[in-house]
Amino acid sequence: MIGHNLIELDAVMAVARRKSFRAAAVELQVSTTALSNLIAKFEKQLGVRLFNRTTRSVSLTDAGRNFVEQIGPALVDIHSAMDSAMSQQETASGTIRINAFPTAAREILAPVILEYLRRYPQVHIDLVTEGRLVDVVADGFDLGVRSADFVPSDMIAIPIGPARSYVVAASPAYFESHDTPRVPLDLLNHICVRIRLPDGGIYKWHFEKDGQPVQIDVKGPITLDEASLSRIAVLSGIGIGFFMESDVREDIAAGRLIRILEDWMKPVAPLCLYYPGRRNPSAAFKEFINLAREFTSAFNADLK
Repeated sequence: MIGHNLIELDAVMAVARRKSFRAAAVELQVSTTALSNLIAKFEKQLGVRLFNRTTRSVSLTDAGRNFVEQIGPALVDIHSAMDSAMSQQETASGTIRINAFPTAAREILAPVILEYLRRYPQVHIDLVTEGRLVDVVADGFDLGVRSADFVPSDMIAIPIGPARSYVVAASPAYFESHDTPRVPLDLLNHICVRIRLPDGGIYKWHFEKDGQPVQIDVKGPITLDEASLSRIAVLSGIGIGFFMESDVREDIAAGRLIRILEDWMKPVAPLCLYYPGRRNPSAAFKEFINLAREFTSAFNADLK
């Protein structure tokens, strides 16, 4: 957005939307200092303060609120006109901003995003990973990647890849001194790596067999909020971990991890790339969607 030569207006809208100079700076791909200076200079030009700033928060002044309400719709129309012009490009260029769960990002990075960059080197991909669900439109993203069951109903969604599954696994070293769990309840007698959710809660491990769901509140010496950290801990032999299968597939194939309770794991909804309807998508955006569809079609063909 900041490349559309509407820097000051885009900056004001980003800070108003994010209520944070730091978060807005990340969205606009500038430094926090540069953004703060830009806003201050713009306020000086207007002769009015748009934001109240404290060490802990940022909020609109009355003048700022009125300004944002008036320029918001017009700015949307201006960007739409720019997108319309850019859609006539023959060569894909510009920036595509994508928001995804970390695990989802890892799954699509090589087959979709890196392949896209090889084909369209003039495009810049800004990939932001976070565990919380975000409003991709309100937060300034072009696309989101989530499990199909988390995609908002008003979005256009493209399934990417296969149905997925969770995996419970531990290292061979762990099982040298511990029995192998046969049913989920056995985990209560084992050392496990606990999972903290983005909202701060502790994830209860989910299982299902013959239509009967089971949730286990496992215990263990460490709680982590990132799958890559859990993988390191489990590979070290500290205990049993709960993963998305794609995150530990190579470890299982190489024998570094042993998969257990496989008959208790149900499939997870496939990933979806999703986005709001666009009247005039840019060439870069259209080609990204085309590649996502191509990847899905190729995967489905391999299954036949």
